[in-house]
Amino acid sequence: MKKVELYARVRHAVQIGGMSRRAAAEKFGIDPRTVAKMLKFSVPPGYVRRKPPFRPKLDAFTGVIEEILAADKHRPKKQRHTSKRVFERLRDEHGFTGGITIVKDYIAGWRQRTSEMFVPLAHPPGHAQADFGEALAKIGGVLRKIHFLAIHLPHSDAIFVVAYPAETTEAFCDGHVRAFAFFGGVPQSILYDNTKIAVARILGDGRRQRTRVFSELQSHYLFTDRFGRPGKGNDKGKVEGLVGYARRNFLVPVPVFDSFDALNADLLERCRKRQADRLRGHDGTIAERLKRDLAVFQMPLPAPYDASDKRPGRVNSLALVRYRNNDYSVPTSYGHQKVLIRGYVHEVVISCGTEVIARHPRSYEREDFVFNPLHYLALLEQKTNALDQAAPLSDWVLPEAFATLRRLLEARMGKKGKREFVQVLRLMETFTLDDVAAAVHDAIERGAVGFDAVKHLVLCRIERRPPRLDMTIYPYLPKATVATTSARSYMDLLAERRVEVAV
Repeated sequence: MKKVELYARVRHAVQIGGMSRRAAAEKFGIDPRTVAKMLKFSVPPGYVRRKPPFRPKLDAFTGVIEEILAADKHRPKKQRHTSKRVFERLRDEHGFTGGITIVKDYIAGWRQRTSEMFVPLAHPPGHAQADFGEALAKIGGVLRKIHFLAIHLPHSDAIFVVAYPAETTEAFCDGHVRAFAFFGGVPQSILYDNTKIAVARILGDGRRQRTRVFSELQSHYLFTDRFGRPGKGNDKGKVEGLVGYARRNFLVPVPVFDSFDALNADLLERCRKRQADRLRGHDGTIAERLKRDLAVFQMPLPAPYDASDKRPGRVNSLALVRYRNNDYSVPTSYGHQKVLIRGYVHEVVISCGTEVIARHPRSYEREDFVFNPLHYLALLEQKTNALDQAAPLSDWVLPEAFATLRRLLEARMGKKGKREFVQVLRLMETFTLDDVAAAVHDAIERGAVGFDAVKHLVLCRIERRPPRLDMTIYPYLPKATVATTSARSYMDLLAERRVEVAV
């Protein structure tokens, strides 16, 4: 019988039915003192402890427990004591003879009593919070960890989320550029944690020494920065909540996309659709409240900030430039010169003076070599013996016609043929692979095997004019002697035919 129901039946029997307390106790199988309590209260009052619990085995050790737990607050979360570990230390180091249960109960109560309390905050329009989060995604068929920048506007609850291969300076800057473009303006201020991307050092008085790149970004967009207390994620609780929300709602199940561009297009659409939501306790949709944020944003937007990590470098003797533990090629003519490296999220751009000399897809591997084969062809034209072992060309996938052309050139011209093959490859410094490949195929079909023929056919293809090859300049074509036809020759053939038939 439920306790409340028992209360009702006992009280009715005594107060309405006139049953004595003793008789009620006997009928319902309870103590007479319990009957007295039931008559005093209409519902079970619940248990109220009037005195602190008496723990003779534990009381002498509570100071030790609290000292351990207090010290834990200054240690990483993953290296703090569990209740089991506290119990083991009390037993092994302090001679505690009690059980683990009373230790667990005491620790649970202590943590409840010492839990931090917070003041509800008001969020005026025009301000933002930013933070990075992590998740898993399958990009281009590869399951990998991704890093996403989340930006939250606390007043309207409008959000922006964008994903990157790594949490880098250029990703941080690019995310801000994208977010400002998405919202259509710049917030008055943005609250951050003490990320090393923005904060070079925390000074003794609490002031922050900002990094050069962050100062450049701030100077470009003219927003004010704010920073939370170290280790106090609640200082920017809105964006901390957004990181978890985005992970649970945008990235579950594990997203599968061909590229980061496709993933970010999906995230952008999800952020846009969410603006139609009406959140609990608010008088309008997110989009309606966003108007109040935008009303005090800085507008119009300036030209986009160059979201890159800029570093000086020098070209080595292998025509390589090192950036973030990876090597990127440049044309060999720039060997040993000083260069400027700009690392973007998906691209590495290398400049010498005011000239851009190389562009490469960004590699996030370690000790990787990123080659452009075209950068080495001018040198290979001089050092043709290195052609077969040239690392920059080892993974270069070309149409089969190029291999056929090389075999023909080397078979007919020897070493000179190898050099002419490199000269054909160098045509791709100026023309597209498709145009050069078509010219190579056409040259082989015509039997005009040589650099001059391929170059002529490429130009004719580009200029849309018919080729006019002088076949006399290609001595490597097979030759045939054609005799002058005469009547005697026909008579000889007919005689041979009659003999065959007779036989």
